[in-house]
Amino acid sequence: MHKRILILAFSLLSAGALQAQTNPRPLTLDEYKKAKAFQIKDPDTETYVKFENAYILDRYEMRKPYFITGDDGLKKRMDLYKLIAKDGMQELGLLVFYTNEKGKRYQALVPDFTADGKVWEQYFEDIHAIDKEEKNFVLKLSYVLSKEMSYQQYKNINQGKDLKLESATYGNDICFPGDQEVAMANGGKKLLRDILPGDQVVTVDPKTKQATITHVKELVAHNASNYAITRLVTVSAREVASAKATEVHLTSQVLEATPNHPMMTRDGQKKMGEIQEGEEVLCLNKVTKTYEPYTVLQKKEYAGGIQKVYNMVAAEGTTFLMNGVMVMQK
Repeated sequence: MHKRILILAFSLLSAGALQAQTNPRPLTLDEYKKAKAFQIKDPDTETYVKFENAYILDRYEMRKPYFITGDDGLKKRMDLYKLIAKDGMQELGLLVFYTNEKGKRYQALVPDFTADGKVWEQYFEDIHAIDKEEKNFVLKLSYVLSKEMSYQQYKNINQGKDLKLESATYGNDICFPGDQEVAMANGGKKLLRDILPGDQVVTVDPKTKQATITHVKELVAHNASNYAITRLVTVSAREVASAKATEVHLTSQVLEATPNHPMMTRDGQKKMGEIQEGEEVLCLNKVTKTYEPYTVLQKKEYAGGIQKVYNMVAAEGTTFLMNGVMVMQK
């Protein structure tokens, strides 16, 4: 995927600024529930719908639907509608219709930026409830929203914690949680905490993108503590636009590590905590089986809880594949 696809999200004004020209007012929790429950029979033909003689659903910028195919090969559909109060034509939010491959439809309502905190709390609860039934729904929603408007409104979409209320250890350890998966020479994966000296793992040349095999000399375990963890969600998307829809083939990788672990980006080596949303890192595409640049869609830092963290020492090479993402050796 070209980097500019997601950089677009950062160049747009915030959703609040986009809606300021229509004098938005706060969406109430009662309105949120009413709108979220409203059904559209046919999104292909119903682009402007009134309900309760008080609200309007207007297809967002007359956008074509998104058809998103993930790693599982299943095609999902996503349609976006503006929720507008008929009185004053004030925009209240963005209604999302998500239809799975069996025709089952889910609805999520992204509130306007002026909405009360209780409305936003309900929104986060609702999208995570959908995510439990529809794997990677939140990731796909994030991808579409990041293309259509400012990503700032949605960067708490995953976990939604306030970092100011958390306390974590920012030390000098350059490590990973033990549940991260290491790419092994036999094509399989192994949890980092289970790696043994002598195990053969994959190392990738950052310049040629060629993979070779090396063996592990040592697995270093650091004492259990409440380490600060950086979490990156990376995506590769291949888009094909037609007159009727935008087809998206989306594949993703998620990596967690202490913020000071080095990684190789398109712009050179950086600490993981310094990498910004929109930057590119090298990952293994599980579909094409090639090493490709993936764009960082989400970045989150949080307290990981009391746990040990680990790092490998290998005989050769400068990198490992951790959760499919290329990281530098310590």
